Amino acid sequence: MPEDTSLAVVSGASSGIGQATARTLAVRGWHVLGGVRREADGAGLAADGIEPVLLDVTDPAHIARLAERVERDPEGRRLGALVNNAGTAINAPVEAIPLAEWRRQFDVNFFGHVAMTQALLPSLLKARGRIVNVSSIGGRVAGPLFGAYAASKFALEAMSDSLRREVGRLGVRVIVVEPGAIATPIWAKGEATASGLVDSMSEEQRRRYADVIAAGLKQAESLARSGIAPSVVAETIAKALESPKPRPRYLVGRDAKVTAAVARWLPTDQFDRLVARSLGLPATEARGAASG
Repeated sequence: MPEDTSLAVVSGASSGIGQATARTLAVRGWHVLGGVRREADGAGLAADGIEPVLLDVTDPAHIARLAERVERDPEGRRLGALVNNAGTAINAPVEAIPLAEWRRQFDVNFFGHVAMTQALLPSLLKARGRIVNVSSIGGRVAGPLFGAYAASKFALEAMSDSLRREVGRLGVRVIVVEPGAIATPIWAKGEATASGLVDSMSEEQRRRYADVIAAGLKQAESLARSGIAPSVVAETIAKALESPKPRPRYLVGRDAKVTAAVARWLPTDQFDRLVARSLGLPATEARGAASG
């Protein structure tokens, strides 16, 4: 890594994958601008090689200030890496998530990353830097209760594909990292939001989805206990940023790799039955015979 391209931006750096990535890159010699939503989070992040910056990826003013900070780096460093990591999770039935919550999910998990990319791409082009978009196995497979979260990650995957094909010829590599179950605070925060949504559901909706919600919460608790450490994802991100020939996608975690492989080869109706069985739910009803 040339010293003049050692500047890296990491969004969502106050905890989880973002915090681990900021620390991993700093140890490797990068100067990291770690995005945090609160000044108190920045105080806990600050360290040698890590400069906290106030950053809400849904706030255009925050993004504009960050872009100016990058362009006017006091040490003359150029932007070698953008890690779009900020995210939130809402887990509830599609029917029960208000449109405002759907929009908030996309604002943070998708449109915020688009805005960051647009603002910092000129600097990345100058340095022939790299973009890492932190997606999820949920960007390939959408399980029950994960409709809003998975939809935002599917969108991020599609944008990444287009962007990679647009700027790869200009020297900017675009890489997607797809973790499976990770032990991070995002799920606890998501469960709190989901509980509020469940409380606001009608009695009919609660009856309709009671078994799915109970099974989903049980699975989420199990995955939270067995999830890999954020540092494992951070090491993968560092590898993607520093490898001479990075792959377009990196699956992280055994569960992500197994799920992706099974989803690739099983017909959709068989995969649906497998998902239902894994949750202890009845399989999807068979389709009726065609009429006429």
